[in-house]
Amino acid sequence: MRSKNCPKYTTIAAGLAEAIRGGALPAGTRLPTHRALAREHGVAVATASRVYAELAAAGLVTGETGRGTYVLDQSGHTGLEPRRLGRAERVADLTFNQPRAPFMADLLRRALRDLAGQGALDDLLAQQPPGGRLADRAAMATYLLERGVDVPPANLLLTNGAQHALDVALGAVAAPGALVGVDPLTYPGVKLIAEARHLRLAATRRLDRVSVLYVMPTLHNPLGHVLGLDDRIRLVALARRHDLLLVEDGTHAHLVPDAPPPLQALAPERTLYAGSLSKNLATGLRAGYLVVPDAHLPAVTRLLRASAWSTPGLTAALATRWIRDGTVAKLDDHHRADARRRQEIAFAELGDLGYQAHPGSSFGWLPLPEEIRSDAAAADLAANGILVSASDAFAVPPFTANGLRLALADPPIDELAGVLRVIRAVPRRATRPEAGNRGVR
Repeated sequence: MRSKNCPKYTTIAAGLAEAIRGGALPAGTRLPTHRALAREHGVAVATASRVYAELAAAGLVTGETGRGTYVLDQSGHTGLEPRRLGRAERVADLTFNQPRAPFMADLLRRALRDLAGQGALDDLLAQQPPGGRLADRAAMATYLLERGVDVPPANLLLTNGAQHALDVALGAVAAPGALVGVDPLTYPGVKLIAEARHLRLAATRRLDRVSVLYVMPTLHNPLGHVLGLDDRIRLVALARRHDLLLVEDGTHAHLVPDAPPPLQALAPERTLYAGSLSKNLATGLRAGYLVVPDAHLPAVTRLLRASAWSTPGLTAALATRWIRDGTVAKLDDHHRADARRRQEIAFAELGDLGYQAHPGSSFGWLPLPEEIRSDAAAADLAANGILVSASDAFAVPPFTANGLRLALADPPIDELAGVLRVIRAVPRRATRPEAGNRGVR
């Protein structure tokens, strides 16, 4: 029952939000017009407009000028766990990049046998210090030298993957309610962090209104851009002028070894650099890291301790071993060559449709024609066993986009062209289910 002190618009918004999150109003549903919603609930049109404003601020709907208000995709990256097809039903999963190396399982077996034979397992079973053991941090710091990040081990903290690193970084430097500057299309994991930590994301050029910038200068996800050196220098100058902190995501940077220096190298005093070996080794091995300036090290370490204490010792030991014996470098070379071959296939199949990607990236962006929404295209492909990510997952309201992010690393390479031909042939129709016939109140 609605509280007497609760404005009616919040009750209406809460009911619609529950229907969206529960799946009663699926992605792509066209909601009633403002006037129709007002009539349905016996409220003023201004109240109905406020309902949709609340839902848009929560990332649940988007308003399209001249078209109406539509439910945004809540599955995949933007939800908790997507409504996924079972493996037996899938033809290909292009939602997540899980780069594979045919020799990785044998490497793991050998490494585990060797670790067991060294008699140091008790150390790995013991609780690790926050940020990891110094030897493991030193190994990761050595690896990062190849990426242009020169940092002492004391300023490098080991995390449970890049997502954990980003969560700790943003949680430590951005207070609840803070405005974090992002690109109009951004990594969906940051949208999840912002929701959980009550941060506001803004795709804005008004730098005086933000306190932190989240950036992906090397291999932007989902567009694959690599920011040039001049633009990086200008961005650093703006950050210094406005006293902004930079949270730099280097998760995919290993795929572009000739990229300009990271922002961390240009502005180490104000950049927190996050990344992971999960894309290099295996996504199930959560071996992440976070490079932190001295001024923010105490706060970040406290939050790291509160969230997970430290990386499991076994994972850190495996990462250290593979950095030192050259396995990570070998896998980097393998994944770079594989990504380039896959992009050649993707451009051959989709290039004339406006497909865009960096030639060394493991993902790409396929814009869709105006007459079909990305959620409708994704649903059509899922019905054929092909999973893709719709643009809603990446767009930061009020910005909207219409396209598909295609993660290319997972399908067998000899099957990739056939999968992309199915995507190319996705029916150019706009499926826009109406809310009015669903009985939702």
